[in-house]
Amino acid sequence: MLASDTPSTSRILELMDQRHDACVTIVAESSPLPQDHDRVKIALRDQIDDAARRLEALDPGHGRAAALLEGLRGVLGDTEFWEHQSRGLVLLASPDGTEAFRIAIDVSARVEVGDRFDTGGLLRATTSVRRAFIVEVTGGGARLVELTPDGRLVDRPLHLPDDHALMLTRTTTEGSAERQRAQGSTGERIERERYCRTIQDEVVKAVPDAVPLVLAAATELEPAYRAVNTHPLLLEPGIGQPADAEALRRAAEEVLRERESRQLAEWRELFGTRRGAGHATTRLEEVAVAASAAAVEELRFDVNATPAGRIDEFGRIQRAEAGSSGAYSLVDEIVARVLRTDGTVRAVTTAELIDGSPVAATLRFPVAMPDGEFSDRISGDLPEVATENDRGELDGS
Repeated sequence: MLASDTPSTSRILELMDQRHDACVTIVAESSPLPQDHDRVKIALRDQIDDAARRLEALDPGHGRAAALLEGLRGVLGDTEFWEHQSRGLVLLASPDGTEAFRIAIDVSARVEVGDRFDTGGLLRATTSVRRAFIVEVTGGGARLVELTPDGRLVDRPLHLPDDHALMLTRTTTEGSAERQRAQGSTGERIERERYCRTIQDEVVKAVPDAVPLVLAAATELEPAYRAVNTHPLLLEPGIGQPADAEALRRAAEEVLRERESRQLAEWRELFGTRRGAGHATTRLEEVAVAASAAAVEELRFDVNATPAGRIDEFGRIQRAEAGSSGAYSLVDEIVARVLRTDGTVRAVTTAELIDGSPVAATLRFPVAMPDGEFSDRISGDLPEVATENDRGELDGS
């Protein structure tokens, strides 16, 4: 499995809320291959030098620039940190200290210096990594492997009883001391299910409920395993018994692609229905307002979205050039507001979205735009949410 220090959603939100006169964000490309680490360090050193020039222009004073740079350069010399790497790096430095995160997604290198951190890479790492497990079941035993985000297969231990395989071995003696087994076709089914139940009981201990599980089983054992399975994301169809590790990986990835394709088609159909009823939108301005009013049920956003600017407390957007003073990623800010209000968030590609927009949101309820008028895409028969002017009237102001 790729090395990862991706923080929890709550920690990312804390980092987003931090404000200092100087915050440095460095997003760097990395590699899990040790032979690439010297190259990664050289590129990272250049990015730190770029941050030094930007800090000099910002002039935070009181020796803060030197302290920030010392923390960043300390990462380069952290031998333990460099023993295991991933596909991307995110370094955050402020007067409070320096944090370095290894993330299991591809990133575009960039350096940001301002009064807040750019946490877009971390947000995307928590919402876009594809992970799955494969359980292989044969008459001779079982094996659990993880399919990592970079396509590798990594064995995970299964703690099965030493005599587990004997559950499928019929006794041919008549000794009274022999273990009693059910007879006939029904007996064979019971034995196979008992055999598979022992395996699946160990599998569910190792595989999180939210992670898909692919079954690679002998023909006679697949129905038995499915009959006793309790994992909520055991996928259909199974993949039989591929000839080798590469065939196993390809077969599992095909099952995952088919699942994602079905999910995308189902989501598009649902989105169209919800939008027709006024409870979904792809307009960035409307999504920003809905996110600020805790109205977003699910948000899908473009993993490579670039719109920049500022969003006020009511969700009103003021666009700006990326990198300009006070500007930040509009999509990342919307994502954060949805997460703070317990909405579901998923990073996707441009091709998986609708209308060419970087966002698509389904809504819990319709929301009034700040000017007090409902958009034709955000309307419906649910009670209206008070606008800014309405709030003033209710408060007696």
